Amino acid sequence: MVQFVKNKEIYEQVVMDMVPSAKEFVWIATADIKDMHVGTRASFRPFLGVLSDLVQEGVAIRLLHAKEPGPNFRKDFDQYPALLTGLERNICPRVHLKTVVVDGRTVFLGSANLTGAGMGAKSKDRRNFESGIVSEEQEIVSGVMEQFDEIWMGAMCDTCQRRQYCADPIA
Repeated sequence: MVQFVKNKEIYEQVVMDMVPSAKEFVWIATADIKDMHVGTRASFRPFLGVLSDLVQEGVAIRLLHAKEPGPNFRKDFDQYPALLTGLERNICPRVHLKTVVVDGRTVFLGSANLTGAGMGAKSKDRRNFESGIVSEEQEIVSGVMEQFDEIWMGAMCDTCQRRQYCADPIA
């Protein structure tokens, strides 16, 4: 199955359905990361709360991004102590891919950063024009996971020529 998704569909399918359904792991890669909030029945809460819930259920979370997030993200991060030990982060200034992998079975691959405007969490007049695919095709899932893992493990660090911009070099 490969499905094209855009704008609000990214929010509904990736943020609200795919990620919360994780049982083993979630890998997220994004160039930009902000303090995205998601809707619940009663109100909105930080997406970090969703990730924290998953960590408390034993789901491993990896977050790969290009730069340090802003103060609002860091403030919300501090509200979820489970993330301190249950969320792994790597920062690489060359990261520009936007992917979400859940349990090695489903992948989102698209243009949307992990921000409210990018993932479609904002109102229809305040969100970016984004698109991507959601797939369960093993060839696509495996390819995304292989690229993510190469970056995560620092396979390109020796030749990237941007080490002076790394806040915390991977390798």
